[in-house]
Amino acid sequence: MLHWIQYIRGYVTIKVWGYSTERLLNLCGNHDILVWGIKDQGDHTIMNISVQGFFALKPLLRKTGTRAAVLQRYGLPFFVSGMCRRKIFVIGLIGCLLFWMITSGYIWNIRIEGNFALTEDVLMDYLEEQGVHTAMKKSKLKIENLERALREDYDLITWTSVQLKGTTLLIHIKENEMPEYDQSSQSQTEEGMDLVAARSGTVSYMITRSGVPKVTLGDTVEKGDVLVSGAVPVYNEDTTVRKYQFVQADADIILRYGEDISVEKNLVYEEKRYTGEQENILVLGAGDKEWGLRLRKIPYASYDSSEEKKQVKLLDHLYLPFSYGHKTVREYEIIERKYTEEEMKTLMQEEWDKIISTLDEKGVQIAEKNVTIRKNDAKWVLNAHMQLEESAVELVPTSTEPVVEEHVQEEAAE
Repeated sequence: MLHWIQYIRGYVTIKVWGYSTERLLNLCGNHDILVWGIKDQGDHTIMNISVQGFFALKPLLRKTGTRAAVLQRYGLPFFVSGMCRRKIFVIGLIGCLLFWMITSGYIWNIRIEGNFALTEDVLMDYLEEQGVHTAMKKSKLKIENLERALREDYDLITWTSVQLKGTTLLIHIKENEMPEYDQSSQSQTEEGMDLVAARSGTVSYMITRSGVPKVTLGDTVEKGDVLVSGAVPVYNEDTTVRKYQFVQADADIILRYGEDISVEKNLVYEEKRYTGEQENILVLGAGDKEWGLRLRKIPYASYDSSEEKKQVKLLDHLYLPFSYGHKTVREYEIIERKYTEEEMKTLMQEEWDKIISTLDEKGVQIAEKNVTIRKNDAKWVLNAHMQLEESAVELVPTSTEPVVEEHVQEEAAE
């Protein structure tokens, strides 16, 4: 405590020499002038004395025939006076403190943890839609609202925790490993649902489980035609329709249709070849702005660039709106090449494999196919005529109107 009091008031280390140093020390004690850290160096003495005591020492020096010189200055008064002489440093220090205070009130980094099925890009886009982004004020962030919105908008998320640490927004989520099965689609509907063709084709397979079939095997249908009606008629004794019982039509129906596919590949193609020339450019960023530190333009006509950047952080979660890194610029040139016959065969086989894979993903089966490849000096052309089969059907509300029963009509007439 005494040390801090001495520092605040200020003190100096002095060198005393002359006729009677011992008498000077005695007079300091008699006049309540505090000295400490006294060291006898033979021909002189070194001691510490307060600033106020040093100014009161002058008459005692004359009286004892001794002299004193200041060796070091310590304490707050000397620090403040030194700072006053360094105005630019003081202004810079104040500016840094103000900048620190202002930037610490914003979010400069967003970190998401615990997501597996939901990618970080999807969640970052969602946060942007919710108005949560970097460079936003912390005071505008409603943590409870964001946690609730994440749980409500994503059934896969069962638990969320949003925290602010420094200038970093930490979002912890937990995903449901076994999503609940929604049985609402399986519930019966009071309105009838027809099964209609989703495309034109010929019925090649059909098994009806619920509803009234409107087509048979071999029938040709157009897109939108009713295949199975969800209105089941109930007949009177005279075979007239008394009413309809509405159900959801259900059937296994496969439609066959033809499709032509053509793929062209030019023999000559352009290839990018790197020359081996490259430059590294220092990159500095502030917010969304970025500057490359170079004195001249990039000397390459064609080039690729790759960039590595890091955001400035002072502590683990205290990020600043600045970034630094480097950009690598690599020169390339475009040259023309010509595929060999073996390469063209491989490319055509890859294109055909892509077509087959795309059809498999859609659940489409190839019933028949006729593939031909034509080639000339400029290009190769793959033509495929195929007979495809798929369950191209969809449910729509029934177009059948309910029948008004006779006794209801009689009451209306009365």
